[in-house]
Amino acid sequence: MSKILVIGATGVIGKVLVDAILNAREQFDTIGIFTSEATIKNKKDLIDSFKSRGAVIRTGDVYNDDDVLNVFEGEWPLTRHYMALWHYYDTVVSAVGRFAIDKQVDLIALAERSPTIQRFIPSEYGTDIAFDASSASEKPHQKKLKVRAYLESDAVQRLKYSYLVTGPFADLFAGYMAAEPRVGNFDLEKKEAILAGDGHGPVGMTTVSDVGRALVAVLKHPEATENKAVLVHSFVATPDELLKEYERQTGRPWTVSYTSMDELKKIEEDAWAAEHPVASIFTLRRIWAEGKTLYEKTDNEAIGLTKTDTLEMVIQANIASPQAAFQSGKL
Repeated sequence: MSKILVIGATGVIGKVLVDAILNAREQFDTIGIFTSEATIKNKKDLIDSFKSRGAVIRTGDVYNDDDVLNVFEGEWPLTRHYMALWHYYDTVVSAVGRFAIDKQVDLIALAERSPTIQRFIPSEYGTDIAFDASSASEKPHQKKLKVRAYLESDAVQRLKYSYLVTGPFADLFAGYMAAEPRVGNFDLEKKEAILAGDGHGPVGMTTVSDVGRALVAVLKHPEATENKAVLVHSFVATPDELLKEYERQTGRPWTVSYTSMDELKKIEEDAWAAEHPVASIFTLRRIWAEGKTLYEKTDNEAIGLTKTDTLEMVIQANIASPQAAFQSGKL
């Protein structure tokens, strides 16, 4: 069984991934979390909850090579004469946020040097950065493309990898976009929706819970997911179908308006020109509206992810606890 080390475990998606891995605790020999002393202090309750469920907490500075290598290569709780007591890791799961994506190149280089790390799963968990030829020029994709290029280069000879590609997070896609409602917005309080395009364009999306389940499935199927992009969806739905489900579950019609594709592109261009902090989210919204989350076939069945959350479940959950469509740039 694998020995898993998670980096970025307390972020928006990181804590979901750790929760899913801990739910499958019996499938893995060791589940470790590498985090900073500051995080231990500032997110004590979350860290304590992970520890109570069996996670091994290792602290250090992700920007310090020695700290990273020490964690990768493990520790000897008693004495080096007892191999069975050697706590080491063979698989790194990265869940770093978008501001640290390119830092993964350094982490991969260190993992390649480590005698124990055999597999690296970089932080993707979102839109396909290699969907078609146009994907390579999209601004939000550049750091992830850099990471993929390094993993697939001659600099990495030993490490195996998997890219988990999920499309937008359904929970957040169906939420409230305070930063710029015109790019797609569902306002539960006002019962108002703004749909991108004509509202009829299907989008392949994955709930955050299913992202966690998909990661566990990838970890459990190393041969089937080795050195490839693994494409998963919870469901495919149009913005109009999301709206109709909101109307059904709230028991009343909503006010709806639309943002044309030309308008959407203009909003995106203006945001980049103004160096808007969430310009990348606007680009992703345009990409989704263009249908660049759709595949003839996903890898759900190949990794055993046969039961997923549904559109009805997402809307029900969002009504019970409204979601913001943008959370710290993790979309």
